[in-house]
Amino acid sequence: MVKIDRALRSNIKLRHLQLLVALDEFRHLGRTAEFLSVSQPAVSRVLTEVEKMLGLTLFTRSTRGTEPTPAGESLVRFARSVLAQYEQTRGEIAAVQSGASGRVQVGSMGAALPVLLARAVGLLKERHAHATVLVEEGDLTHLLPKLRLRELDLIVGRLEPGYAAPDLVTEALYDEPMVVVVKRGHKLARKTRPGWADLAAMPCVLPPPWASLRVKIEQAFYRYGLHPPQDVIETSSYLAMATFVAQRSAAGFMAQSVARAMQAEGRLQVLSMEVPVELPPVGIITLRERAPSLSAEQMLACLRQAAAEGA
Repeated sequence: MVKIDRALRSNIKLRHLQLLVALDEFRHLGRTAEFLSVSQPAVSRVLTEVEKMLGLTLFTRSTRGTEPTPAGESLVRFARSVLAQYEQTRGEIAAVQSGASGRVQVGSMGAALPVLLARAVGLLKERHAHATVLVEEGDLTHLLPKLRLRELDLIVGRLEPGYAAPDLVTEALYDEPMVVVVKRGHKLARKTRPGWADLAAMPCVLPPPWASLRVKIEQAFYRYGLHPPQDVIETSSYLAMATFVAQRSAAGFMAQSVARAMQAEGRLQVLSMEVPVELPPVGIITLRERAPSLSAEQMLACLRQAAAEGA
């Protein structure tokens, strides 16, 4: 343990951490060397150097590539966290020196991206034109690990209660109901009172099976005495949903604000029918132990304003 403490406090350098992260990404000495623009022997030599410092085997080598050991996985998590903090600090200092507003990294779920986040970024740019916003889209299973590794400053999307944890702080902004959408001119859009029986008999674009929303939608079909549709495409992407709804004359389930925005653009049409599905509110997720940077604070303020103005 003393050897590990000494190595982490004094001997490990940023270049070591960068190599470990690259090895974890590529799982191959040659591809890692190509990415870092060094020779393969140099990658092997630096990895051996780090392992000797710690007295641990971090990656197993084979003809198929490299795989992190349990100790390697722990150190890669440490490396990602340190490098993310380094990039944030460097960006903040550079922003102060240049008079810009820095860089904020936002994880966004589909329900928040096209309307709420788009308006919030617009507000931020009105106030700080040189601020940089990195947006990474995904679901919570993809975004939460990045938040915990400090590769994201915050997440905006549905506050799914199943992902609540002591290290997370959540802030609800507004409730966002679901609606059903079809392509413009679809015969169902001309129907005065379209119903669930209509949906059960046509192609549908639904969330993936592991999404809580998928279960709730299927339960709604059963509540009306119907089986869920059999002709299904599964996606959590609203862009993919809009594409397949138009391409296959299908119905899709979409957050109301997003659907209305796409309807205003002439891409889709919202059906006049109720979707009796209870959903968690849209809001913000941050790390409890991490004080937000100036850039993140500015982004949070813009998100709150965009929500208050009716995003």
